[in-house]
Amino acid sequence: MKTKYTQKIALLSILTALTLVLGYVHLPTLTGLITFLDVGIFFTAFYLGSTEGAIVGGLSGLLLDLLLGYPQWAFFSLIFHGFQGYAAGWSGKKRVVGLLLASLVMVGGYFLASMMIYNLAAALDSLMGNLVQNMVGMALGSILAKVMVRARKVKV
Repeated sequence: MKTKYTQKIALLSILTALTLVLGYVHLPTLTGLITFLDVGIFFTAFYLGSTEGAIVGGLSGLLLDLLLGYPQWAFFSLIFHGFQGYAAGWSGKKRVVGLLLASLVMVGGYFLASMMIYNLAAALDSLMGNLVQNMVGMALGSILAKVMVRARKVKV
C-alpha cells in the first residue's frame, strides 16, 4: 500500500513541477501575460481526475506566483487553479458542467481578485487574457490527455 501511495506522491510532484515549468512559458500581452500553466492543470485533471487536478492546479499556481515575484496573487492562484483542476476532472455527464465551472472560477475569480487588488479597469483588462489562457489550456490539455491514453494502449 505504501508503494502505491509513494508512487502517487512522486507522480503528482513531477506533474506539479512540469506544470510549473509550463507556467514559465508565457506570452506577454498589453495587460499582463498568458501562461501555459493551465495546460498542465487540465491535462492532469483529464488524465488522472479531480483530486489530482486540484493538487497540481493549486500547488503549481501558488508556486508560480511566488517564484515569479507576484506574492499578492499566490493565495488566489491556490484557490482558483485548485478548483479549476478539481472541476475539470469531473467525468461522465458532469464533464460539461465541470469545464464551465472550471472556466468560470478561474476567469471570474481573477477578475474579482483584480478588482480587489487594483480596480475595475485592470480587472476588465485582464479578462480576455485569462479567458484565452483558460481555453488554450483546456484544448491543449485535452489533446495531451488523449495522446497519453492512446500511447498507453500501444504495446512496445
